[in-house]
Amino acid sequence: MADRFAKRRILILCQSVAASLAAILAVLALSHHIEVWHVYVIAFVLGLVTVLDQPARQVFVNELVGPKYLRNAISVNSTTFQLGGLIGPALAGVLLTAVGAGWAFAANAVACCSTVTMLLMLRKNELYVSTPVPKRKGMLQEGLRYALSKPTIYWPWLMAGFVAVFAMSLPVLLAAFADHIYHAGAGGYGLLNAMVALGALAGAITSARRRQLRLRSVVLCAGMYGLMLCLAALAPSMVWLSAAMVLSGFWCLMFLTAANQLVQVSANMSIRGRVMSLYIMVLIGGQAIGGPMMGWLAEHLNPHAALLVSGGVPALAAATVAVVLARKSELRLKVNVRDRRRMVRIVPQSA
Repeated sequence: MADRFAKRRILILCQSVAASLAAILAVLALSHHIEVWHVYVIAFVLGLVTVLDQPARQVFVNELVGPKYLRNAISVNSTTFQLGGLIGPALAGVLLTAVGAGWAFAANAVACCSTVTMLLMLRKNELYVSTPVPKRKGMLQEGLRYALSKPTIYWPWLMAGFVAVFAMSLPVLLAAFADHIYHAGAGGYGLLNAMVALGALAGAITSARRRQLRLRSVVLCAGMYGLMLCLAALAPSMVWLSAAMVLSGFWCLMFLTAANQLVQVSANMSIRGRVMSLYIMVLIGGQAIGGPMMGWLAEHLNPHAALLVSGGVPALAAATVAVVLARKSELRLKVNVRDRRRMVRIVPQSA
């Protein structure tokens, strides 16, 4: 649908529905009539909205800036999106403590309305509107075959799958640490998420300054994110855990931004909506699987063990992918202790 219909109209529709859902949650919470099944139903409907909103949002960047500034715009858009996703839980933790859940949902509804307003205010005659793709059979299969045939799309997909399933359920684990390990409540939960957001902000600045983007960079960032989570699992106190969360937020943002940008610039415009929809499906679907799984591990083992698994699996996957790519490209690591600027380099095996 992101390839077949006007992206701006899709975004206006999706954000309007999201605002309505948030407003319903706010009314239910403030009136003290909210029940668990209400949250489940609204979350399910919001998932249906998100699966249409996200691919359209990613592709809409091209219509805003045109091909000349597309690479920079993708980087900025991805950074903003991922940074917002990491700052959101931190801000939610603050609002939960300060004004309660009802007003937090109300603020969410206002934010969605502001997005709709900005979309309506855009000067349509200045947009680089892409020609919609006509409907035909096998469109989704075509997108899948196209993605699997390009290494710069396939490998980021694979790494995104490991990270999404195991390492993107960090809010679930941080809630367990704040509640059961350090007994810090909603305030402690908000603090830990704020540390993740702080690291993500540093990652956003670093990502925006990145001049070159390679497949090896995506794999490296995924591995470093997993490693930081492993270090966080060994943190002896909340102070050290907070410090580890800053580093985790940094590498998480670096990976998500790099993977998103590489997948988008590697896909042709006519098929980018389908490629991004499949990428978003891996990212969000992985979190849907990983959230309950990591929560179960935290509950039946302990939060430390769950966080160790959360980081260890993506780190191991990144190391495995790095070895596979190095063998395919006939590359090796070269260490030169005399060169302080580039002590470790990746060079051809013949060098």
